[in-house]
Amino acid sequence: MDSVACANSRCSGPAPLSGNGHRPTLRPVPRAFLIVDDDPDVLKAAAAAVAAPGDTVDTATAPDGLAAKAPRYDAVLLDMNFATGARDGAEGLDGLAQFHAADPALSVVLMTTWGGVALAVEALKRGAADFVLKPWRNAALAEAMTAAAALTAERRASGAALNLDDLERRAIVRALALHDGNVSHAAATLGLTRPALYRRMERHGL
Repeated sequence: MDSVACANSRCSGPAPLSGNGHRPTLRPVPRAFLIVDDDPDVLKAAAAAVAAPGDTVDTATAPDGLAAKAPRYDAVLLDMNFATGARDGAEGLDGLAQFHAADPALSVVLMTTWGGVALAVEALKRGAADFVLKPWRNAALAEAMTAAAALTAERRASGAALNLDDLERRAIVRALALHDGNVSHAAATLGLTRPALYRRMERHGL
């Protein structure tokens, strides 16, 4: 049987053969995104960056009350600071927890202007699908949200969210990537000793 390549896991399934025996090009499945940021210009720019034809993008200037709508979205892009002068990312981490409490399968990508390595790792340890710094590159942001939507679909299809081992492995991989493979620095970021990190890396096959 012929197979059809489907980019970014967005196709709905095999298309029927046409009269000439060839399968027609499959249309991507529309996705629904939610973008939350207190800056209207950021909302507009992010929406333009992530949306492909047919996608739906909802925007909001604050995360309050949005968790109940979690099941309707394929991925969320969530700012980490909303209060004036806030830089610690606490609001974003709290919003992440609320979305996951409402729908554990939903992928949430966190973004901030004031991010650092420690904050990125903390976000990933708490279950964020990715971490994006402002200003972003449009292609990179679109790729992050496409991957997040695909992860949501995978989780919902299997009926299970990532378990703690999965989260730990992803946090280790990201910490190592942030430090170009330097185990000592990655261990310090994760709050582990080098031997402890090596043991976890061995357990996860890294």
